[in-house]
Amino acid sequence: MALTELVAWREDQRTRKQTVVWTNGVFDVLHVGHLQSLRAARAFGDVLVVGVNADASVTANKGPSRPIFPCAERVEMLAALELVDAIVVFDEATPERILAAVKPDVHVKGADYADKPIPERAIVEGYGGRVELVPLVPGRSSTDTLARLLK
Repeated sequence: MALTELVAWREDQRTRKQTVVWTNGVFDVLHVGHLQSLRAARAFGDVLVVGVNADASVTANKGPSRPIFPCAERVEMLAALELVDAIVVFDEATPERILAAVKPDVHVKGADYADKPIPERAIVEGYGGRVELVPLVPGRSSTDTLARLLK
């Protein structure tokens, strides 16, 4: 979904009094940890928007061998999940620009951010939203899965 479409969709959700939840990630090599995190995020509201890192931002963050699956395929996998209501792709390392435009009620990150700064926090709290953390599944990450496959 293009950002302009997402903003209009968000406004429609607001008129319906729906709580909009946002989470984001790479979602390369989709696994049960992703599913549990998405399910936990969705529990904070009525509809779930997922931001997906574009291929160039994944490569910049994780190295030249990533992503394994191109963005279009990662988006298609997420779109097949009933708990995901909308998807937007972003090129930046972090989604501040999109969060400022869409203004979800809840921004969800993994519990691995409990001791790390969350760059988006100031924007989300600035418009009256809140940031929530969800538990991670130990040993379930795309990076860990790829490492095990390559052994």
